[in-house]
Amino acid sequence: MDIIGNPVLVVVDIQGIGRGGGAGGIPKMGGAEQRLPRVISLIGLCRAKGVPVVFIQEVHKPSMIDIGRELDGAEGPHCAENDERTQLAVGIEPTPEEFVIRKRRYSAFFGTELEIVLKAYKASTLLMVGGLTDVCIHYTAVDAHQHDYHIKVIRDLVGGSSLRAHEAALEAIAYLQRDALVTEAEVVEAITGR
Repeated sequence: MDIIGNPVLVVVDIQGIGRGGGAGGIPKMGGAEQRLPRVISLIGLCRAKGVPVVFIQEVHKPSMIDIGRELDGAEGPHCAENDERTQLAVGIEPTPEEFVIRKRRYSAFFGTELEIVLKAYKASTLLMVGGLTDVCIHYTAVDAHQHDYHIKVIRDLVGGSSLRAHEAALEAIAYLQRDALVTEAEVVEAITGR
């Protein structure tokens, strides 16, 4: 696997694990608890190798006034700002120099400062982990593609609302960029060899 230009690790919506459950109100395929230590390890490797890490956190007002049309689908109310389950997962601890971008829509680009942050890092390739594959990963990957970034979704470090939805989203992302789907092992090898 080749990383083109400057990579940035984008950690999408890994929230609530170890804090009384997931983000609440959202169906999940499972396995997040098993992926978390591997994501934490990848974050550590990226830091050690000088690859910037950007954390994405979905947050809404307790009244859900800012949730928009999200409740029209399968999701119930979730990610209220004062709910413990909305906090980043236990073990995901951004440093003072790292960005935590709070979002109110599925795409981490929509209505946030993500583009400014990526430009500051002179990013070319986005390495993506987290969830949900079929929602926030997918929509963020689509917007990254539209902004001309190279996408690397680490397929064994993302999880969807169901296995079927996860696999369909990965297929849709691969349609955008044929080399977008990678494994944790491939990313570790590419970063270590830089």
